Amino acid sequence: MRRRRATGGLILLSALAAVAFALSAGGGTAGVVAPPHPHAMAVPNGEALAYRPSREGAFSARAALGEAQALFEQSPGGALATAARVSAWRTDVDRATKGTSIPPALLEAIVFVESAGRPDAVAGSSVADAAGLTQILASTGASLLGMRIDLARSEALSASLASAQAAGQSGRAAALERARARVDQRFDPLAALSATVRYLEIARAQFGRLDLAVESYHMGIANLQHVLDLYDGGAPVPYAQLYFDTAPDRHGAAWRTLHGFLDDSDLYWWRVLGAERIMRLYAHDRPALRREAALESSYPSDGLALVRGARRFADPLALSAAYRAGTLVPLPSDPARLGLAWDASLGAGAARGVPRSLYLGLRPAALSVAALIGTQVRAISGSRTPLTLAGAVVDVAQQRRAGVLDPPAATGYTFELQRSYASGAQALALQAVLDRLQALDLIGWFATPATIEITVAPDARAVLAQG
Repeated sequence: MRRRRATGGLILLSALAAVAFALSAGGGTAGVVAPPHPHAMAVPNGEALAYRPSREGAFSARAALGEAQALFEQSPGGALATAARVSAWRTDVDRATKGTSIPPALLEAIVFVESAGRPDAVAGSSVADAAGLTQILASTGASLLGMRIDLARSEALSASLASAQAAGQSGRAAALERARARVDQRFDPLAALSATVRYLEIARAQFGRLDLAVESYHMGIANLQHVLDLYDGGAPVPYAQLYFDTAPDRHGAAWRTLHGFLDDSDLYWWRVLGAERIMRLYAHDRPALRREAALESSYPSDGLALVRGARRFADPLALSAAYRAGTLVPLPSDPARLGLAWDASLGAGAARGVPRSLYLGLRPAALSVAALIGTQVRAISGSRTPLTLAGAVVDVAQQRRAGVLDPPAATGYTFELQRSYASGAQALALQAVLDRLQALDLIGWFATPATIEITVAPDARAVLAQG
């Protein structure tokens, strides 16, 4: 199963000591009351996940948020440092896009995603691979974009440049960089930006849409055309439609091809939109960007960012009060109808004298998403074997006794599913549902060797109700 970020388990207390996340007050077990008796739950309607033309804008905006964590994780020096490097090229970006149909902000976002603003970036071990500010392949640059690329001279100069940099010969290195840019225009920032604009205009003429043109910049024009051929015979459609209207059981061949690339090609358009948003924040609200970067980089998924500001339950007394207030609800009594099962170990970490049932509950939004995952996976895969819920709400006191801290889990917005599947079809269906929910910014998730931990956005229940 594709992971958003690998991890070996929960995060040590010390690793998150610097994360500002207010604790609820309270302690002890006096006054703790078991939660209400669980009741049956209605089978959720997955209609809110279905693509409709009227949802194109909303789905795209949510996907730009839902797929943004990689931009924070993978940006050299962090997202703010990358944004600073990218913004330094804005004059050249404006020059390259002047008189064209390509928005400068879009080209700037491509620079963010492709090279993090580094004009000397090389994707592989050879300059024949993607290189330069916009990561152009030597073959594509020479054959399609009319760039001057003397690959042999570029290779030789790159080797000499590496030696000069290693020896601390800054003057010689600068001269070699200028020489390489003359023989390989991918290392000339303005030439690279202009070539990328040419590519986007070629692709836009092919597809008739800017979103498809940008998506093809990473996927390739022929590959994207093949996906469109499988989807509806080749007619161009909004990328949001292509992405959200395919699944293992709907336009299955197009879905398998689109999601079969091993380099996250299917997420490229969302990442570019996310980079546009980061650059806007950098220009207009840098403190907000700094706060977001801190949250996104301190947890294995974007779960911490999703539940920022949510109250954590300090102890059993806080859990008990939350059930009485309806902030937490018990896991329903009919999990099989929802494609789910409750693991027998749930609540086993309860302190002596504390009802285990306190730990068999979730926030209503989280429970809605868990039920939706169970029913959707069953519908897509055809498997009647339930997914097993192995973790629900915990409190901070319980986490401290265990010597670990998992901030979202103590909010009640997080649950865990066992990584145990009845078939490959069931595992594939779960991957598809998680991808859909992640792209809609409704969940953040990561996999451990035994479980998948899923954190649900507080607004998920309201979004799902729109179906």
